[in-house]
This record gives sequence, C-alpha cells and structure tokens, in this order.
Amino acid sequence: MISPFSKSEKRPFLIGVLIGLISLAANAQQPATGTFRGKVVDPSGALVRAATLTVRNSNGPARETVTDQEGAFSITNLAPDVYVVRASAPGFARFERADVVIAPGRVTSLEIALTVTILEEVTVGEPQPINADPDANATATVLRGDDLKALPDDPAELEAALQALAGPGAGPSGGEIFIDGFSGGKLPPRDTIREIRINQNPFSSEFDRLGLGRIEIFTKPGTEDWSGEIDSEFEDEALNSRNPFASNRPPFQLRNFGVDVSGPIVRKRASFFVDFEHETIDNNSLINALVLDPILGVTPFRQAVLVPTKNLDFSPRFDIQLSPTHTFVFRYSFEQSIVKGAGLGGFDLPSRSFSTRDSEQTLRLTDTLVISPTIVNEARFQYIRRRGNRESDDPAPTIRVNDAFTSGGSNVGLAFAKEDRFELQNYTSFLRGNHTLKVGLRLRHFRVTDSSPGNFAGTFTFTSLDQYRNAILNAPGAFPTQFSIAGGNPQAAVKQTDTGVFAQNDWRYSPKFTLSFGLRYENQTNISSDSNVAPRIGFAFAPGAGGKGSPKTVFRGGFGVFYDRFGESLTLQALRFNGVNQQQFIVTDSAILDAVIFTQIGVSNVPTANQLVAFAQRQTTRIVSPDLRPPYTMQTVFSVERQLPFKTTLSATFANARTRRLLRSRNINAPVGGVRPNPAAGNIFQYESTGRFSQNQLIVNFRSNFAEGISIFGNYSIGKARSDSDGAGSLPANSYDLSGEYGDALLDVRHRFTLGGSFETFWGVRLNPFITFRSGVPFNISTGADDNLDSTFNDRPAFAMSASEPGVIVTRFGAFDPTPEVGDVIIPRNFGRGPGFFNVNLRLAKEFGFGGGQKKGQKDDKEESPYKLEFSAQIRNLLNHTNGGTPVGNLRSAFFGNSVSLSGGFGAGGGGSQTAGNRRIRFELAFSF
Repeated sequence: MISPFSKSEKRPFLIGVLIGLISLAANAQQPATGTFRGKVVDPSGALVRAATLTVRNSNGPARETVTDQEGAFSITNLAPDVYVVRASAPGFARFERADVVIAPGRVTSLEIALTVTILEEVTVGEPQPINADPDANATATVLRGDDLKALPDDPAELEAALQALAGPGAGPSGGEIFIDGFSGGKLPPRDTIREIRINQNPFSSEFDRLGLGRIEIFTKPGTEDWSGEIDSEFEDEALNSRNPFASNRPPFQLRNFGVDVSGPIVRKRASFFVDFEHETIDNNSLINALVLDPILGVTPFRQAVLVPTKNLDFSPRFDIQLSPTHTFVFRYSFEQSIVKGAGLGGFDLPSRSFSTRDSEQTLRLTDTLVISPTIVNEARFQYIRRRGNRESDDPAPTIRVNDAFTSGGSNVGLAFAKEDRFELQNYTSFLRGNHTLKVGLRLRHFRVTDSSPGNFAGTFTFTSLDQYRNAILNAPGAFPTQFSIAGGNPQAAVKQTDTGVFAQNDWRYSPKFTLSFGLRYENQTNISSDSNVAPRIGFAFAPGAGGKGSPKTVFRGGFGVFYDRFGESLTLQALRFNGVNQQQFIVTDSAILDAVIFTQIGVSNVPTANQLVAFAQRQTTRIVSPDLRPPYTMQTVFSVERQLPFKTTLSATFANARTRRLLRSRNINAPVGGVRPNPAAGNIFQYESTGRFSQNQLIVNFRSNFAEGISIFGNYSIGKARSDSDGAGSLPANSYDLSGEYGDALLDVRHRFTLGGSFETFWGVRLNPFITFRSGVPFNISTGADDNLDSTFNDRPAFAMSASEPGVIVTRFGAFDPTPEVGDVIIPRNFGRGPGFFNVNLRLAKEFGFGGGQKKGQKDDKEESPYKLEFSAQIRNLLNHTNGGTPVGNLRSAFFGNSVSLSGGFGAGGGGSQTAGNRRIRFELAFSF
C-alpha cells in the first residue's frame, strides 16, 4: 500500500498525532480551562501600556494582570464561567463588562477600548451598570463632557450649583470640595474641569469629612494630540432684567477672554494643558436701607452701586510618564482678584466701601507608581500661598442702626493677610485575592499672619431710628446702646497642623456581596484631640450579580464617624483678642456715651482705646474653652439602587446624621442680675463644643440617557434638621440657659430638587438646563435689643398670651411679646421661615465644524472636523422669577419679615453677581481645534 504522505511529511504528522494523544490524556485527568487574552487601546487605537485588568467569576477569587509594552494581556487556566472584566489606566475612565464567557479549551479574545476622560462626548456620561463596588454607588452624581456645560462659568456660581447638587447631606459643616484629591483650594475655571463626582463612596475612611455632600473635582490632563480653545464671554445690563429691589439701573458689563491649549511635549511620554482667563466686570451691589433725610424724617435708600472687579487665572499642567508604570503630574495655578467698592450692599451705605486685592498661587504634585501588578502607590503634595490686602476708603467711625442702615467708615483700616498651606498625602493600594486594601496618611500644616486694625475707629450701635434721631437732637438721655472699639497691636499669627491616617479594606466576598470596613485616626494642634478614632463600615448586596448580565438592583448601607476641625481662624481670633495683644472694649457706660456728639454729617468726641484704658473700662476678650474637643458626626445610610430600562438609574437613600460637640460661642461673664460672675473682667466670649445637631433625610437620585443625544441627572430630598447651635459664631440668647436653643437648624430645608442635563435638539442646537427648587430657609426672630446685657442683640421675644395686649407685635409668624417676663414662653430659635426658591438656568449652544478636507457636496461631520466654532447663550433665571433672600428677623425693624435683596444664585447664599439683574443673559463665542 502506498502511503499518502511523502517521507518529509510523515515526521510532522506523527509529531502532531503524538501531541494530540498527550493532550487527550491530560484533559482526561483534569478539568478543561480557558484562556482570556487581547489588547487595550485608547480611542485613537493606540496601545495602552501598564493598564490594570481584572477578571472575576461567581466562584473563585479575582485574577489580575497588567498589559505589556504592546498593550497586550493574557490570563490562562480560567475555569469555564461568565466573567466580569474590568480595565483601568491613569487618565482613562474605568471599563467594565459583565458578560464575558470563558469556554473550556478555548481562547476568548477581546479588544478593550478605554475612554479618555477629557473627551467631551455624551457617551461618557451614560449611566454605568450598577454593581456592588463601593465606589460605584448610584447615589453619586458624576458629571463629564456636555453635562458640565449645564453648570455656570462663574466660580462662585459654580460652587453654589455644586452645593445645591450635593444637597444638605454633609451635616452642619457643609460639604467639602477636593480638587485633584487636595482640600482647601479654590474652584478652577469650568473649562479646565474634566469630571466632577458628588457623594461618591460615602463611607471610605480615606476622607475625613462626610461622604454625602463631598464634591470631588478633577482637572483636564494633557493630550497626545494638539488641541485648544479660544473663547470670549460678554454680558451687559441692556440684556438683563432689572433687580426688583433696586430703584435705579446702574451700568453692568462683563468681559471675559480665555484660551487653553493642550498637546504633547514628548510623544507617549509627556504632555501639557494650560489655561488662561482674564475677566473684567463692572459689577453691582444693592443697598436697601432706611435713613434720615435732612429734616430727620425716615426715608428709604434703595440704590445699586458700581463695584469694578478684575479677575485673572493662569493654570498650566504637565503629565509625564517616567516609565510604563510611573507617572508624574505637575499643576500650578495663579489667581488674582481686584475689587473697588467692596463691602457694600444690604444696609451698608456708600461711605462703607473699601478696596481689596487678593492673590492665590497653588502648586500640586502627584506621583503614581505601579510597584507590582497588585501594589500601587500615590504620593501628593500641595502648597497654597495666599496674600490679601484691604484698605478703607473712609477712616471715620461706624454708625450702625440695627436693620435700618450702617454709615461711616468701613473700619477695616489698612489690613493684610499672609497665608501658607501645605498638604502631603501618601496612599498605597494592595490587591490580595478578593480584598482591596488601602492605607494612607494626610498631613496638613497652616501658617497664617494677619494684620487687621478692624474697628480701630470704633462702632456705635443704635437699636432704632428713633433712638438715633434723638441722639442727633441731643435729647436728654439719648445716646447709643453700645460703643465698641479695638486698639493695640493689629497683627497676630497662628500655626496649626492636623494629621489623618487610615486603613481601608474592601472585601468582595462574591460578585453579589461586598463588605467595606476601615478605620481613621485624626489629630490636630491648638486643642486637645488625642482620641479621634473614626470607624467606618459599609456593605453592598447585588442579588443578580455573577450571572450572564449585570445586576439590576443593589442594596447598600453603612455607618461612620466623621470628625471636624477647629479652624485656625478661630485660634487666631482668640490670640488676637486675648487682652494683651489687642484690646477690645464694649462700652455701655452712659457717662461716656452721653459725651459723644452726633450730627447728620458724622460723629465727634469719640473716645479712643487709650482713653478707655485710662477710664478703667474692662476689656472684652475671646478664649478657647480648655475642654473643647473636635465635633464629630455619626452618620447612618441605607439605600437601594435600581437599573431601569432606557439607560436609566434610580436610587433612594435614607440618611441619619447626629453631630455632637458642635461648636458655639458663649459669653461666660455676662451679667446676672446686673453683676458679672467675675467683676474684674469684662465680656469673655468663649469658643466651646457643647452643641448638638440631628438630621434625617430621604434622597432620591436619578440619571438617564434614554435617547441618543439626551442626558438627564438630578435629585430630590426631603428632610428635617434640628440643632442648638449654628456654628462657632453662634451665640445663645441666654448664655446661662441653653435649654431653649434647640430648634430648627439654619440648613433645615424641608424640600430640595435639582435637575440638569444635556439635549441635542433640531439643527444641532444643544440645550443644557439646570433647575433648582427648595422650600424656605429658617431664620431667627429677635427683639433687636440687649435686655440681658450680654452685649449681643439676639434676645428672642415670648409668645403673646393675647394679640390685644399692650406692646404685642402681631406678624404673619405669630403674635410676640418683645419684653418677656419671667415665666413667659420664649419662642424657639430660628422660628421664622423665609421664602422658597425656584430658578431655571438654560444654556443654548450651536457648534459648527469645518476643515478636514471635505469634498464638495460632502456633509460636514462636526465630530470629525478639526476646527469647531461654537455660539452659546447662558440665561440665568430664565423665567425672571424673583427669589427673595433671608428676611430681616429684627422685630424693631421696619423691614421685619421682608426680604431686602435677592437670594444667591442657587438659593444657598452667594452665587456671583446676583444684584446685576434678576434675569441675566451671557453670550459666548468659542473656537476650538
């Protein structure tokens, strides 16, 4: 028989048969396994080196590898199953796929395309599949790409918008903002931001402050291809609606020019991003007061005044890949602001203006090293240098008629502040089977030198316009209720260091269940804080995880202890007014006050601080209680997350927060029956940690990309917050009786709702709405008098037994007795409730793409065009709805119960040039390449 194979072909054939027989024997002795291999690329198709790849099934531990120089990976000996695959690399969004099937004896190949986080595409904002990872909670709000354009450009308005999105979940101290992982910095320009995360992973021990309310901002890195943008913004009062609280319409104009450029320095090794912005604003401030006319009649003074402002921002960033596993980021920023006519608004008349010049320089360094496939170390350093100057335009003493007007000089003198802040962090992450371990250290050091000759000219306080009129007429017994003045050395300095160390373990017991537990310890100087141990624990349960698809529902819960800091500014105040460094006097002696001469053009015969020393007047001092301890909050959270059809994610969260050792101030030497406990001393205002705060909330978050070109995000919360203090500057009505202080907290907003998004409409016009609603904010109702002689004008009235009683003041909040007697029921703190807030902002934009060598008649695809021109208009308060600010709470004021100004841009105070108009329109033209 003739063989079908030649002699040269027989040997390979026999070898193949032999290998096949050996393979069959091997497979007969052990279970068949599979192999997973492929490569990781970026959006341009370039290979991504040192990307971390993890695969996990429902049974065994996770397997992990790192891509090689060619961006390739391979994981062998995988048991047949459905795997969850995750990939990540610095500068890219995390990739996840939950339906990768590994078959016995087969090779499964996959090309993983990572998304560069700076790419402004709607797709990167789509909801990610929910899972049991601690940092994948659907209660978080993550904004990227076009969603960021729903936010305002102005840094003050941007911060207010982010605080509105974060909601009131951060407890009495409010939410903390981190920029590229660092605390304490100012918000960068919106165009330099690549991503914002709000409320993510609330129980991580990596952070000292509450997770609900935490805002993390990440700036844009450099790119491998040259790109840039030149933009200009313009706004004028002719386009804005009038401020309803102003009687005049002053000139207002905003002119902003900005440019940013990004590109490579060394291909595949180093890149840069630089941003420059210059802004000139003819700003406005609104004065709404009651004054005396030339014949001493009461007349309204409502005027909007011009406040010229100049702002400059410059921020370069460099990203350097020292090796495939070692990256270094350098970022520097310089900000400068110059304001003429600062300090005006509200009851402050034009003579109260002063000038300011502030600058801030920030240096941030980040070093990331992949030590091994299972160990990553990240070191960070930040230095902030702040310098500020204040100068009065009028050196005259200040005259204050409570909740009517404030005239005279601004009383800031010639002040300066020098502030240096250092922050050092080091975090190391370990992967050990199903455990992700992270340990770290944060060290912060503050150094502040402040020269503040504030109130060196003195301040006279009257409780009513009638009292002030009688003083001008030199009526018998007519003099101010109080005179305060400071003197001595205006300069004080303070240093403070705080340290935090933590350890965190995220144990992925299975794809369905993750348990996170950690421990944090904190310490700070200037107070006793040696026992600040903060345990954290959280869990996530995803019933449908581990199958062929992603889970649809996740249950989460957790508990944590979070400590707050005693700020260095409070220590500075105590050092300044210690009775030696700088003197402060609060005078109520009629013999001294009756000698002062008041006229309609000013005041004379004002006693000096040296004269008061000679008169043996007792000083007012400020101290820190020796038993003060850092406030801490215990927060408990339970939530359920649900993946709905049409790319929609919904979550509901119940959160309970209890704060103990809340800060307050108290006059511990206030008179009792006209006699001070320490007769040799004057007022002693003490910082102490004796307050408490409680809060319950139900928060609903949602996000949807139900159609192409549409992205919607938002939240709604209903809650209640009560406390007996509103912070370190809050004083009780009676320093010796705190039982009546427990009432509604200032942040007790019952209902909040925010909605934002991005919509691609007809003709390529993109709409970015941002809607904010909240119910009314509490405010305190006071008599406007100091009947208990504790030198503060926050005494509260009593509930009137009958509205017809003599002296009773009837208001829409109730009938009040402003002169309560022993046994009368005093109204609770923050008894009033201000108006609600509703605001609709809208951005409209149209982008044109051109260039790229399109042929004649070919449709121009703007996404592929190398050059783009965008026209946009930002409309603040689209519906021109009047949102009044917090009402005046002084019963003696003619303004009682009424708002005298507009609320901040997002209902939380502040928020940029709100007095410039009720509805404002800003145009922007941007060219990008």
